[in-house]
Amino acid sequence: MIKNGRIVKSLAGFYYVEADGLVYQTRARGNFRKKGMKPVVGDFVSFSAEENSEGYVLEMESRKNQLIRPAIANIDQAVVVMSTVSPNFSLNLLDRFLAFLENKSIKPLIYISKLDLLDDLQEMTTFKENYKKIGYEIFFDTDSLVKALKGKVTVFMGQTGVGKTTLLNKIAPEMDLETGETSEKLGRGRHTTRHVEFFHVAEGLIADTPGFSSLDYEIDNLPDLNNAFPEIAQMSHGCKFRECTHTHEPECDVKVAVENQEILQSRYDNYLQLLSEINKTRETYAKKRKKQV
Repeated sequence: MIKNGRIVKSLAGFYYVEADGLVYQTRARGNFRKKGMKPVVGDFVSFSAEENSEGYVLEMESRKNQLIRPAIANIDQAVVVMSTVSPNFSLNLLDRFLAFLENKSIKPLIYISKLDLLDDLQEMTTFKENYKKIGYEIFFDTDSLVKALKGKVTVFMGQTGVGKTTLLNKIAPEMDLETGETSEKLGRGRHTTRHVEFFHVAEGLIADTPGFSSLDYEIDNLPDLNNAFPEIAQMSHGCKFRECTHTHEPECDVKVAVENQEILQSRYDNYLQLLSEINKTRETYAKKRKKQV
């Protein structure tokens, strides 16, 4: 019998496919390997479901997006967990997460943890107001966050030590995630996620992602970087040059917007830093090619 469903768990070479309210254990056909393809959690697939025997994934539908680490596909939104302290709140790291997600066409949601450790919330309140103007949703409490998960496929990501696992255990106790001990010496936590799995929460699906302190970027060109900052992309339509870098060019509406405080100085600075990293990567690649010739 051939059925259609979505992979909700991947473990030890097995793919667990949910269809019609049931979960079937399957393996992938060998022809996927020959084509250089591999099913991942979140994939919509057709599969064989024979009674009392192991099923096989037969075909995969095209993906609207995908994360490489961990391997998850067809994601609607991602909750970026940022802590106020230990590790300290970083606009630079947050903007890197946001640019990464914008480039993947994944809607970002921002959750701030450890607010109870602050004596004064003014800085966080100002941050929330500024980023809401850009169009981002920021959450200070779990109740409002859970409402935003309804009917969506959501992944959670964040730097190690921000309390992401604690948050997930609070809103989805059934995940029963082991909280890594925080190393005072290293200033980061030990993440213990061993496999990728979706859980049904708030009439949607959520997945944990391993904690990490850096991102593997796929943004390697100016247009993609420009579009990864929505407010910069919007203002850039008024720039004189089509591929304005917003650095040295005359009649640049983005630079004017920064001067008029219509674009946050910190966002512009972080855009420039990412642009610089793209340019350095290009220069390194060009030097290597020159040596090979």
